[in-house]
Amino acid sequence: MSLRGDTNTFSTKEIKRQEAIYELYRGEQDLIEDLQLARKAYHDPMLKLSIMTEEELAHIFGDLDAYIPLHEDLLIKLTEGTGPNGTVAEIGQIVINWLPGLNAYKNYCSNQLAAKALLDQKKQDKRVQDFLQRCLESPFSRKLDLWSFLDIPRSRLVKYPLLLREILRHTPPDHSDVASLEKAITIIQEILSEINVRKGESECKYYIDKLEYLDEKQRDPLIDNCKTLLCHGELRNKSGSRLHVFLFSELLVLTRPVTRNDRSCFQVYRQPIPVRDLALEDLQDGEIRMGGSFRGAFTSGEKAKNIFRVSSVDPSHGQSHTLHVNDVYHKQQWLNCLRTAMTQQQGAPPTLQQGEGVPAKRRSTTICNEETDENCPPVSGPKLRPQTLSKTRLDQKFQGSLKRKETGV
Repeated sequence: MSLRGDTNTFSTKEIKRQEAIYELYRGEQDLIEDLQLARKAYHDPMLKLSIMTEEELAHIFGDLDAYIPLHEDLLIKLTEGTGPNGTVAEIGQIVINWLPGLNAYKNYCSNQLAAKALLDQKKQDKRVQDFLQRCLESPFSRKLDLWSFLDIPRSRLVKYPLLLREILRHTPPDHSDVASLEKAITIIQEILSEINVRKGESECKYYIDKLEYLDEKQRDPLIDNCKTLLCHGELRNKSGSRLHVFLFSELLVLTRPVTRNDRSCFQVYRQPIPVRDLALEDLQDGEIRMGGSFRGAFTSGEKAKNIFRVSSVDPSHGQSHTLHVNDVYHKQQWLNCLRTAMTQQQGAPPTLQQGEGVPAKRRSTTICNEETDENCPPVSGPKLRPQTLSKTRLDQKFQGSLKRKETGV
C-alpha cells in the first residue's frame, strides 16, 4: 500500500488521508507479526517442552488462532480496496463490515487480570523463569517480556477510534466516505464500551474471590451485588499497619494482604462498610498524630499529612478508620472515588472539609505494560478501576507521533 505515480497529482489533504490509512494498515501488519511471534516463540515451545500445561497456556494466551486470521482479514480487505494508483478511495464500509469480529476480544480482555496472575505464579517455577529469561535475552523479543506481547492486542483495540478519527480529519466534508467513517467510529466505541463493562465485572469478581473471611459474619450479603471495583490500593491505618483497601460499588472493604498455600489473598479486616452507610472526613495535615513507625514515613506520635477518615453512620458497626496516603494527589484520588460512590448510593454528594482539589484520574491500562504485582499495587496511591479502553492520553501520544512523522523528526 503506497501512493504510485506523481504525488503532485494528489492534494496535500489526500496525501495525509492516505498516510493515515496506511498507518492503520501497517499497524495491523505489526500486530499480526507480534501475535505470531507470541505463538511460535513462547506458546508452542512451552507446550512442546511441557513447561506449562495446555490448559495453563490457553488461560494465559487466549485464542491466538482466532485473533491472527481476524487481523489478516482486514489486511486482505484493505489490499483489495486499493486502486491502481495505490490509494484507498473508501475505507469506511470496509471497516464497518470488519469491526464486529473484534467482539472476539471480550473474553480475552476480561481474562487479562487472571491471566497475568497465573503467569506471575508460574514464573516462580524455575523452568518457566529460565525459559522466559532466555527469550528476553534473544533478539526477537526486542527486550520485551512475554506479558508485553500478550498486552499488545488490548493496546491495539483502543487505537482504532483514534486511527479512524485521523482518517476522517483528512477526509473532505463532501467525500462519500465521511458518513461511513463516522458510523465506524460509533460502532468501535460501542464495542469498546461493552469490553470495558465485561472487563470491569471480571476484575471485580476476581478480587471478591480473593477475599478471605475470618468469620462468615463478615461476608456482607451486598458483596454478591458488587459488579464494579471503583478503586483499590495500599493504605496505612492510624497505628501504621499496612492495609489493602477495596472500594466496590456497594461496599468499602479493608483487608490485610496474606499468603495461604502459596496463594495471595486478602484477609478481611473488620466488618465491610456498606457505601450507603459511609461517612467521609477529609482531615487537615497535622490534625492527627499517627502511632507506630513504618519505613520512615513518620515516627511515633508525629503529626501526619495526607490523611482522611472513613466511618459508618450505623451505630451497630461502630467503625472509624483513619487512613494515610503517601501524597496529596493520591489522597485526592481516593476522596474523589469515595465521593462518587457515596453520591451514587446515598443520592447526595457528601460535604468535605477541604476544597475540590485536583480531579480524579483513572489509571489507564491501555498502553502501559506494568510489571507491578497486580495483587499488591504500590503504596503510592490507589489502583483505580481501569478505563480499559480510555483514549485521552493515547490521543495525545498518537497526535504527537503523527506530528513527528510529518516533520520528519
